[in-house]
Amino acid sequence: MMKILIGTKNPGKIEGCRKAFERYFDNVEIEGIPVSSDVPDQPFDKEVLTGSRNRVKNVKKYAKDNNIEADFYVAIEGGITTSLGTIIEMNIATVEDNKGIQSVGTSQGFPIPERYMDEIKETDFGRLMDRLLDGNELSKGKGGIGILTKDQVSRIDITENAFIMALTAHINGDLWR
Repeated sequence: MMKILIGTKNPGKIEGCRKAFERYFDNVEIEGIPVSSDVPDQPFDKEVLTGSRNRVKNVKKYAKDNNIEADFYVAIEGGITTSLGTIIEMNIATVEDNKGIQSVGTSQGFPIPERYMDEIKETDFGRLMDRLLDGNELSKGKGGIGILTKDQVSRIDITENAFIMALTAHINGDLWR
């Protein structure tokens, strides 16, 4: 049995992680641990990567403090980047194995209209999506992206893809490290 600890209790993130790992490994067991990202609720730019890495650090600390061993410690953080010259919402997954080898991967990103940035900064992206799309905690299921893409891409898909990208360093041995 492969044991994976993920730094969240969000069912959509856990399912996306499960789907990614099950593409490469048999007998996957994932346990969600609610840990802090130690970044603002709405991370921007480098805070997205920092939040993902902090969640892995915090889930490893939780495991150590509670005598839990795992094969992988993982996390994903959603946030907004403006570093590409436009406003993009994206996710960054961090995967660290029990030997300390850490890698990151990103999801697809999608544009956010400038007119919503003030509201996002005052609350967060999830609340904006819930308000605009008449949702209730959309991020825990198919996500607002499911609605925006007319059910072509879900929050689970985005999470799965970010974890697949992060896993490239773990499924290819020394070739990709």
